[in-house]
Amino acid sequence: MIYTTLLNIAVFQGIILGIIILKSSLFNSNSNKYLAYLLFALSIILLNYVFELEHVFKTYPLLRFIDVIDWIFLLPVFTFLFIINRINDAVKKRQNTYLYYIPFTYASTLNITLYLDYVAGIYKIPESFLYLINILQVIQLLLAVIIIIVLPFYSYFMIRYLKDPQEKKWVITLLTIMYLLLFVWLTTYLSGLFYHSDISSTMSGLALAATFVMHWTAYIGIYKYKLAKNKDAIYNFLNSDAAVSTAGLQIIENSLTEENSISEEYRESITADNLYFQKLELLCKEQHIYTDSTLSREKVAEKLGISAGYVSQIVNTVTGDNFANYINSYRVEAFKEMISDSEYENYNLLAMGLESGFTSKTTFYKAFKKVTGQTPNEYKNTSK
Repeated sequence: MIYTTLLNIAVFQGIILGIIILKSSLFNSNSNKYLAYLLFALSIILLNYVFELEHVFKTYPLLRFIDVIDWIFLLPVFTFLFIINRINDAVKKRQNTYLYYIPFTYASTLNITLYLDYVAGIYKIPESFLYLINILQVIQLLLAVIIIIVLPFYSYFMIRYLKDPQEKKWVITLLTIMYLLLFVWLTTYLSGLFYHSDISSTMSGLALAATFVMHWTAYIGIYKYKLAKNKDAIYNFLNSDAAVSTAGLQIIENSLTEENSISEEYRESITADNLYFQKLELLCKEQHIYTDSTLSREKVAEKLGISAGYVSQIVNTVTGDNFANYINSYRVEAFKEMISDSEYENYNLLAMGLESGFTSKTTFYKAFKKVTGQTPNEYKNTSK
């Protein structure tokens, strides 16, 4: 009873947390949506396990169709996509992400096809097809091994593109826990399949460990590490009955669609706690949008869901500078990090400047001088 209660709590928490990440402007981003999908997939897996323990599938056999879908194949995929969407666009665009869904699609299609016979009785698969089905199931097993063993190694390789050391540490921990669980599951499943051993106790332990992933993600990923950067706002968001306090977060939702002048009273209400400014900071610090040399106010406005004029107003009011200088300051910091990174030791100064998002040598040197008071060459010499 206590065991299934813990599982049900984790399922509920995973679904609610996933909805919060997807629907709240505090957390909503391309990378975080895959974290939400990961929590949804894990919640469904745990829910199916609860149904198995409570013999729900015997009472309602058609619910077995939820279970036969290989949701577990999505866990390494969503974890990987969460990682690559936190790195720069140049690396991300080289990924053919649709390929990672092939094992899930293949396995689920095969299982549903078989269960339409075994459970629903819609049709009968001829015995002459059994040999072919066995071959298809062996392929399914090979895909499971590939997606659960190969993709994690590639994920670790991609983590090196994350620039924030604290973020790297958090993502590596999440990745290690997730793939350790998947590896234990795979070896346990294979053991049960080939040696016909009792794997129920191990599977129960894995399910309990999965509940820990839910709680850990909620505390470390959302509150402590701060996928959104306002700690107090997140605390209020996760603990208040109203989900989010508009006044507490200082969300300013006006129908500004053009770059119109605003009153002093309204301008004074825009602070560094402004929700859209926080989202902009997230886009720069976590997704490194500044590395896009074609980045404009319009592109940022589209990502934030506000007008280009409002983007300027927020940046001007909070930073006291214009949008271009704000973005260039991030590019300068990225260049300074490259100077001390052995990975870029074969790059010349201009190449690092262009890699940081600058469009030309002139804009690079001018912006760098404005931010640091030094030329890139002078900075390199003094930083040694």
